[in-house]
Amino acid sequence: MSTESKVGKDEPCPLCYKPAMTKPLRTSKDILFCLKHFRSKRQEYLICLSLDNAGRLINQRVVTIGLLDTTLAHPREVFAGPLTDRAASVIIAHNHPSGVAAPSDHDIALTQQLAAAGQLLGIPLQDHFIVTRTGYFSFREQGLIGS
Repeated sequence: MSTESKVGKDEPCPLCYKPAMTKPLRTSKDILFCLKHFRSKRQEYLICLSLDNAGRLINQRVVTIGLLDTTLAHPREVFAGPLTDRAASVIIAHNHPSGVAAPSDHDIALTQQLAAAGQLLGIPLQDHFIVTRTGYFSFREQGLIGS
């Protein structure tokens, strides 16, 4: 089930609230700002950011809500929205309620699967962020997703 997240419990993210007017998401800080509402959730949320060819946000979706320590996702659910958006690329993210930002074996396998699917679809996976209340892990920054 996909739900759009444009307004959070706190103030809305100015980058995400009006996607058509957003600036490009170029830095980790820009992306983390869009994800701030998910950092302290008690269940895992898998989020997909659809980007245009200039790196601007088209749409932000909750792809799935998991359990305390896991979320299940399939490429068809992750890429359904970006295909509709005619996205040029995507960034995915999920939170770790445990507070540990390090990826699990499942996170690494999912990232590899989504990167391969994105390549086939022509919608490359730009990054996968794992966020916690106090930190984050970027697969791109750690060299686990090619540039």
